[in-house]
Amino acid sequence: MLENLQNRFRVFVRSRFLRWMNRRIPPSRSITLTQKRIFIFPSKPGLWFSVLLLLMLLAAINYENNMAFSLVFFLTSLFVVAILHTFGNLSGLSIKAIKALPSFMGDSVELQILVSRSGKRNYFDVGFSWPDSEKEILTLKDNSEQLVKLHLPALKRGLFRPDRLLVETHYPVGLLRAWTWIALDIEATVYPKPLACELNANAASNDEDGEVIPVSGTDDFYQFREYQAGDPLKHVHWKSFAKEQVLQTKQFASYREQRLWLNWNNFSGDIEKRLQNICYWVLKLEQENSEYGIDLPGLEIKPNHGVLHQEKVLVALALYRLDGGEL
Repeated sequence: MLENLQNRFRVFVRSRFLRWMNRRIPPSRSITLTQKRIFIFPSKPGLWFSVLLLLMLLAAINYENNMAFSLVFFLTSLFVVAILHTFGNLSGLSIKAIKALPSFMGDSVELQILVSRSGKRNYFDVGFSWPDSEKEILTLKDNSEQLVKLHLPALKRGLFRPDRLLVETHYPVGLLRAWTWIALDIEATVYPKPLACELNANAASNDEDGEVIPVSGTDDFYQFREYQAGDPLKHVHWKSFAKEQVLQTKQFASYREQRLWLNWNNFSGDIEKRLQNICYWVLKLEQENSEYGIDLPGLEIKPNHGVLHQEKVLVALALYRLDGGEL
């Protein structure tokens, strides 16, 4: 019972905090860090440093020692100056979402952001991280901008939108932590995880014949054609030339596989397993340069091949039935 109340309290606090953050720092494609968007608090060493200053002050008052007072005031001024420098190590930075590379479920999504500065101010040891990513440390000294690549696990298919990005620094002395949570308007497409399986023989379309494609360097003879400059000499038909005929070149060909329909009924299992099987065959057929299409309940993409066709099919698989509708 107590644990349930604690969880509900955490959810309540987090929801209120996120609503406050959305009002203060709304999502955007590009964000410049200003005073309104930066928070600064003592770090753990800074808290212990403050406790030590308090004890030293009490001791100085008790013993009325001028040297102790001087040391306390000096260290306090150091702490105050560190506030300005730590805050300035984030102020003025611009963070822009560049792109998010598509990925397969179970792999990592690469998110690219561009960090730039205005003016000639240098920035040291600025950390960038999402809750589930490793921290990337950036120093802007010689360059005015730098590309930062972060990786997050893709746990489910569909459109992947990361949480708020943590930007923080402890520079220069580590006594304070300046930080902010920014929401970048960026998303990546997560495809189903390819899962190998056997393809039903009925997947091939019966009304499509194999297509002959001239390809240099294969073993299947196709036809003769007139010699053209640049043709390999080993393919020249010298016998016809010896008979005083036109110089000809042997042309070879490969045969493209029949056009295939990846039909929903050719696979078994639940919706996720079928999508994973279809994804596997999309990659395999594209690698073999075969033409393929998909025929799913409520979705049909005609056979074709090529990078653009593969991307179109994979995106369709990634977004298929995400609303939870029945088949």
